[in-house]
Amino acid sequence: MTEKTGITVTGLSKQFDKIQALHQVSTTIQKGSIFGLIGSNGAGKSTFLRLLAGIYRPDEGQILIDGQPVYENEVLKQRIFYISDDQFYFPNSNMEELAAYFAVIYQKFSYEKFYELTELFRLDSKRKLNTFSKGMQKQAHIILALSCRPDYLFCDETFDGLDPVMRQAVKRLLAGAVVEQQMTPIIASHNLRELEDICDHIGLLHQGGVIFERELDHLQSNIHKVQCAFAAPKSREAFTGLDIVTCEQRGSLSVLVVRGSAEETEARVKAMEPLYCELLPLTLEEIFITEMEVLGYDIQQLIY
Repeated sequence: MTEKTGITVTGLSKQFDKIQALHQVSTTIQKGSIFGLIGSNGAGKSTFLRLLAGIYRPDEGQILIDGQPVYENEVLKQRIFYISDDQFYFPNSNMEELAAYFAVIYQKFSYEKFYELTELFRLDSKRKLNTFSKGMQKQAHIILALSCRPDYLFCDETFDGLDPVMRQAVKRLLAGAVVEQQMTPIIASHNLRELEDICDHIGLLHQGGVIFERELDHLQSNIHKVQCAFAAPKSREAFTGLDIVTCEQRGSLSVLVVRGSAEETEARVKAMEPLYCELLPLTLEEIFITEMEVLGYDIQQLIY
């Protein structure tokens, strides 16, 4: 029998007093993928990550990581690291003291990696963490997390407080860890642009439930913006055989968002003998706006 790997969430619900943080969430996250979790403040992202990390007990449903329940599973938790949006550290402690603490918990902790990353980020490992800026504290916890060499890394708004150079550096480090050790990062954010160039799967949380989940490559390769001009204006009905999501007319110029392969879409439009035709890729934000409008949601209200 093949061993189950990755994360399987089924019917997950969590309530705090009268607030329903998550309701009947079900999803599967493949091992070795980089999963981006999008949602506005209060959508349930932090609660979801804390449930995955075994900090909270589910009210309903089940979480299995590599086929095992995570809550109160000490052995499994040695393979998980959670970077909270609010950094925790012992009073008056420094990075080296935290490294010694984590080295006891995580058997694969690498001091070599710790000092390599500390030098890369140019942080003083003997300086007290309470004297660090928010961005420096975030960098410190990223260093500690990667030094623990976890199989699963849960990141809550990890890029907040980092300057653009550091954001790109962290993305490269996460991508490298996925390749080198098959680590599975789950990155929660309210910013689509932050996740577009690193994630291969995207899920959207809204009002405690996952309302949209896709593989990013398939999402981007299966939808296109088409700009085409004709001698005479064309109505939407004229574009037969195309799976049109939206259609906008600007005089003789038609701007469409179309589902389907690029080759088939282009062939069908060119068969109509346009004066001009161009297929353009959509950004992740444009795709989400389009898909959410089809579902009847306003993306601006969902993630900003």
